[in-house]
Amino acid sequence: MRSKWIEFEGKKIFYQDFSKLFFNYEAVKKELIEVQQIVISEPHDSVLVLANFLDTSISGDLMPALNASSTLTKDHVKKTAVVGVSGIKRTLGDLLSKLTGQPLRYFNNEAEAKAWLAEE
Repeated sequence: MRSKWIEFEGKKIFYQDFSKLFFNYEAVKKELIEVQQIVISEPHDSVLVLANFLDTSISGDLMPALNASSTLTKDHVKKTAVVGVSGIKRTLGDLLSKLTGQPLRYFNNEAEAKAWLAEE
């Protein structure tokens, strides 16, 4: 598993690393299954998530898996910051957010995303 817990300004953040998987949908799905097991083991409304999709293609093929994972984990997630999502990937992310009710906030880089997650 590539994803891991990190700490930033005293906050525990679950860094979901889907970066540089390009068009490898099976690798994305495998990572997704592993991260959702960790997230659902945490208390409700407690997990700060930083999801990195830089250099990874998101298409309609992945939407059912992303939708199912988001639906399963949303009660455990407090805030989600996303990097590496623009253009059509952003459109699909917005659709996912509407379908599952889990709000996503997009950032240009990890530093901005971490700062937003750490503010309370």
